[in-house]
Amino acid sequence: MEIAGFVVLVLFLAFVTLGVVATVKTVRAARRGVARASAQARRTIEDTQLKARRYTTTGPAGQVAQLRIDLRTAIDSTFRALEHDPSLTEAAALMARLNDHARTLDRELALLEREPDRARLAALLPELSTRAHRITHSADSLRWAAQDRAHQFASDDLTALRHQIDIESAALRHWEPTAPPKLSPTAE
Repeated sequence: MEIAGFVVLVLFLAFVTLGVVATVKTVRAARRGVARASAQARRTIEDTQLKARRYTTTGPAGQVAQLRIDLRTAIDSTFRALEHDPSLTEAAALMARLNDHARTLDRELALLEREPDRARLAALLPELSTRAHRITHSADSLRWAAQDRAHQFASDDLTALRHQIDIESAALRHWEPTAPPKLSPTAE
């Protein structure tokens, strides 16, 4: 009887432990999901505000908003182009480094967007614009190279497939007429 009680206690503790572990994992996954969703919502709101500022603000402040939009668009588009091909790990690593520079510049531009001294903003804008164009051009270059690579592989694969289909089609169409089998006299 004591052994049965001990076995029941061990099973009970095992189920409780499994329940606690499952609950903790579920809560962590839910927190990650909420954090990801809230980050996406913040990003969407900020992008919408930037687009609104681009149209409503004139002068250097409007140009800063446009630079931020261009920068974000180039970076996001390049990440999307690179994410579908796992063989582009080196390009993805370079893109991650470029993204660090883009984030730094985006933070600087965000601070300058609220700069009350328009003369200071106008003086800093050419250098920031040059940096932004260098980053966007680099991101565009990576994206275009990845797109060209994907196009070339698709074209090469299509050419090889077409060649294989031509061979198979020729094989299917190639036949020689055969004489009907002769019946043996014993078969009758």
